[in-house]
Amino acid sequence: MADEEKEEKATLKTEILDKISALVTAAFGLVAALAWNDAIKAIFKEVFGEAGSIGPMILYAVIVTIIAVILTIIVARAVANAKNK
Repeated sequence: MADEEKEEKATLKTEILDKISALVTAAFGLVAALAWNDAIKAIFKEVFGEAGSIGPMILYAVIVTIIAVILTIIVARAVANAKNK
């Protein structure tokens, strides 16, 4: 019985890590999407009038995307390591 309980707890822990990983990944994706949304809006304003500062917004979107990708990779590796243990 003790082995079954340990296996159930390990399975539950793995499922929780999977869900947290998915939520964190989705959050990073949302932040990157919002950054790109602002950059694209600025491009349209530049092309069609009411120009804003496009350069910094695109730089911001690129930086946020890079950070989101790096953090997503770190989270995925952490989950993979936890699953292997």
